[in-house]
Order: sequence, then structure tokens, then C-alpha cells
Amino acid sequence: MAKIVRRKADESLAITQAKQTQPEHQNASFDLDEISRLIRQRRSIFPPQYSDEVIPREKIELLLENAHWAPSHGRTEPWFFKVFHGDALARFGKVHAELYKEHMDEDKFKPMKYDKLKLRAMQCSHIIAICMKRGHKPKIPVIEEVEAVACAVENLWLTATALGIAGYWSSGGMTYHQSMKDFLGLGEADQCLGFFMLGMPKEDAWPTGKRENPWQDKVEWISE
Repeated sequence: MAKIVRRKADESLAITQAKQTQPEHQNASFDLDEISRLIRQRRSIFPPQYSDEVIPREKIELLLENAHWAPSHGRTEPWFFKVFHGDALARFGKVHAELYKEHMDEDKFKPMKYDKLKLRAMQCSHIIAICMKRGHKPKIPVIEEVEAVACAVENLWLTATALGIAGYWSSGGMTYHQSMKDFLGLGEADQCLGFFMLGMPKEDAWPTGKRENPWQDKVEWISE
């Protein structure tokens, strides 16, 4: 059973293997303080803040396995991930930049953005394409399939946070364009929902979190 432990004071979390002391069922106990701290330490950390360190494959596999335990209506499990790493990062960056150049209106094309799309990919250890593949139950609304994928991404993100891995969910560039769907080999009813950028953070890269308003402002209690 994995246990979340503190690495150092005020640092991100890491997962270490510990003996299973409780059976894995609904009555198993968890450290609620650590879970709450993990959730509140999740951050968007961007590729310029990544070091050159390559994340070991077994850690990426753990992110993806935990993502796979997201809830989904009708057990359609609509999430699908394509993982770019190694030499494929440069190829992905070049393809993304060229798609932007090819399909963006000339008056809206920005050379700096073109360069950014190419460079950003090579600043990452891994890039995970976040895809929604429509399940075999068409009566389930598309939005619920998208929501299931979003839950999977949150699982992935929290696991990355626990491992001290930096990341963020990017939806810029040509994410929602048909050309990106074609590049990723997605079906007509499928969707690309973005790209999860991953890397090991540079020293002091973990930012302090903030919220614009207290959570109480976003809740209405209805008793009758």
C-alpha cells in the first residue's frame, strides 16, 4: 500500500512503499491531513521551470495507473493517453508548431508563439496527450465522458504532486483543432482535451498557492 510521506519541511510530497496495514476496502483508514495537504499543494508549474532530469518510466506508469482509477458513468473509461518522450518530444513540438503555422490566419499568426510551441516540448521530460475516446454507450452524454477524463487528469496530477513532479495541463495552440485530432489518430467522436506537460522542477520552482475567494463564497447551503 502506498503511503504519502513528508520529504522535508515545506517541500512537495513523495510516495514510498510501506507495508499494507489495512485491507484495501471501504473501511481502510487514510491520513486525512496528508491527503488534504497533497490536494492543496497541487500547482501548475510550467516547462521553463523544469530541470533537465528525465522522469523514470516507472513513475510515469504510476501516474497513468492512478489516472485509470477515475470514475466514469457506465464504466466507459473514456480516457486515453499518448505519451511523448525522448526524441518524440522534438517531433511533437515541430508538428504542433507547423500545424499552428498552417492553419492560423495570417493576420493572427505570431512567430513568437510558433517558436514557443517548438521549444516548450523540448523543455519537458514527458508530454501526455489527454484524449477522450467515445465509449460504446452513446446514450451517455459527451460532457460526462469529458468530465471522466478530467477526473483522470486530477488523479494523475495529484500523483505527480506526491512524487514531487512538476506539471500542468496545457490547452493552447492547436489543441482543439481537427488537425490535432488527425495527428493523434482520434476518431470522429473523440476529442483532444489538451496536453499534460511533465518535468522535474528546478530548485525552488514550487510556487505558493492562492485562491481569489474563500471556498465559502462558492457554496450555497439549502436545507429545505
